[in-house]
Amino acid sequence: MLDTLKKLFGINSVDYETLVKNGAQILDVRTKGEYERGHIKNSINISVNQLTSSLHKLSKDKPIITCCASGMRSRTAKAILKSHGYTQVYNGGSWIGLQQRI
Repeated sequence: MLDTLKKLFGINSVDYETLVKNGAQILDVRTKGEYERGHIKNSINISVNQLTSSLHKLSKDKPIITCCASGMRSRTAKAILKSHGYTQVYNGGSWIGLQQRI
């Protein structure tokens, strides 16, 4: 059951630190106001509501780690990216938790 929950929320044993060291893009999909109150250095802020119209800002050649406040919007963002041909997409969950893992 735990594995099912992990899959549902996009949680797995990804080495986020290595992904970032190798050039992964961190995509924070919270609103601009949320992002301004705190974020991961060098992350890209595109609200999940604006993601489809802003795909040109993201490289398909580099891994993308999505994050938000809790992991729900980042899961949605991952699905959006996957549906537009991005293959190396990881749900990093909350930005605070991701920051601790990188």
